[in-house]
Amino acid sequence: MAYPDIKRGNPNKQTQIIAVINQKGGVGKSTTAINLGAALGDLKKKVLVVDFDPQGNTTSGFGIEKEALGRDIYDVLMNDAELGVIICDTPVQNVFVAPATIQLAGAEIELVSTMARESVLAGKLEGVSGQFDYVFIDCPPSLGLLTVNALVAADALLIPIQCEYYALEGVTKLLESMRMVKARLNSKLEIFGVVMTMFDTRTTLSKQVVEEVRNYFGSTVFKTIIPRNVKLSEAPSHGLPVTRYAPTSKGAIAYSKLAKEVIRRG
Repeated sequence: MAYPDIKRGNPNKQTQIIAVINQKGGVGKSTTAINLGAALGDLKKKVLVVDFDPQGNTTSGFGIEKEALGRDIYDVLMNDAELGVIICDTPVQNVFVAPATIQLAGAEIELVSTMARESVLAGKLEGVSGQFDYVFIDCPPSLGLLTVNALVAADALLIPIQCEYYALEGVTKLLESMRMVKARLNSKLEIFGVVMTMFDTRTTLSKQVVEEVRNYFGSTVFKTIIPRNVKLSEAPSHGLPVTRYAPTSKGAIAYSKLAKEVIRRG
């Protein structure tokens, strides 16, 4: 996998850093990071997706072979590698990935003894400031030091919430963590938006959950809802975003609509 040349940045370009976060697993974080990033790339936006989950689903979802990587985001955090050195091309023009492997799990422990441990990622992202329109950080399903690093580095949060029972379970804890980080470490941190995922048109429950989440979060909830879609589930096994694997599928169309909403929000 060739590393792209990202050295020619525009210092006047505003890079928006967005953490894709929910401490619950299986809510569509990686799916959203991959497919929203790809849809924005198709709209001529330059996007970096930082895989910050030791599972590395975003990395493999873009077709990157983790076993073939010389270095990954762990080396950026713990071995002082430059972010630009690890960034990989993807099948989508304008979209790049900072990959992760299972060794990132060790960083959760090793960061404890690191100076300014909450701000390591933020410092590394300064090196690519102005070179992308959007940086998405795909967070792990926890509220540990990796997630705190993402919260400190980000301008805003994108929260995927699945249209299933107990959808809001744990969200209160996430918002408490956000408020704590905002008060102590990152005063600019806000909620960029909430996206409803895994919507099943056949069930009353899905519709009730959407109504509940809209009542809770108000106008921060995107109008676009991501449906349950078999092509969305199949695409990662082919190492492709759904916009490449099945561009006419309901999932691809939904993420393309979401990308346009994201651009309108600024």
